[in-house]
Amino acid sequence: MTFVRSSFAALAVLAGLAAGTAQAATCGNDAAGFPAWKEAFKQEARAAGLSRSLAALDGVTYDSGVIKLDRSQKPFKMSYEAFVKQRLSSGRVSQGKKRMTQHATLLRQLEQRYGVPGSILVAIWGMETDYGAVRGNKKAIRSLATLAYDCRRSAFFTNELLAALTIVERGRMHPDQMVGGWAGEIGQTQFLASNYLQFAVDGDGDGRIDVVNSTADVLASTANYLAAHGWRRGAGWHPGEPNFAVITTWNSSSNYQRTIARFADILEGRG
Repeated sequence: MTFVRSSFAALAVLAGLAAGTAQAATCGNDAAGFPAWKEAFKQEARAAGLSRSLAALDGVTYDSGVIKLDRSQKPFKMSYEAFVKQRLSSGRVSQGKKRMTQHATLLRQLEQRYGVPGSILVAIWGMETDYGAVRGNKKAIRSLATLAYDCRRSAFFTNELLAALTIVERGRMHPDQMVGGWAGEIGQTQFLASNYLQFAVDGDGDGRIDVVNSTADVLASTANYLAAHGWRRGAGWHPGEPNFAVITTWNSSSNYQRTIARFADILEGRG
């Protein structure tokens, strides 16, 4: 999932704290200042009410590999046609159709509740992690601490680090469960920590929210995100149609957005 700014007020306190923390804890561009930054960050976070979750930062070291990945990002120049061919492989499409059948009852229930068709949810699920099979192996707390310390986007990732620690503080996830993409994404549809706090829901009714292992929680949380961002029941999802604007909040790449729409068509037998 790409970094999308949220207009929701639920994380306003975190955002304010992130700005203050970013100013108080001096950012840096190499590993030298990371230990001092981490201690300053802890003090600011503690003053804001975080306590036991700060133990998750103990032993966390600067990850130069994350910085290399961040710096290696380049404008995406692949054509849409080439992107679709690469991303909608026969195997991914075949597995998507199987998931549509396997989870048909759940998907119908989610569409009734949120208005989001199952084809869209399965398309996102497949595109993000191959239905949970490829979630990444980076520890979110370490990645987010590294990126929050780094000067390039310190305020943004300070907010995400605070959100991740808030998840731990509330007992909703253990740090060891928070493993995923290099930029701190977690779960089978790669939620940013701030989005998890706002939109993750208990889809299977077991009293817990588990976007790592529970298919129902993963898909319900994704549907909740899309509904909260304005998904219109029964409306189209291609460029120029009402729901395409919602898809753009999920990922900033136009190729990615159009491919989700195309994939959903295929899963509905219209491709």
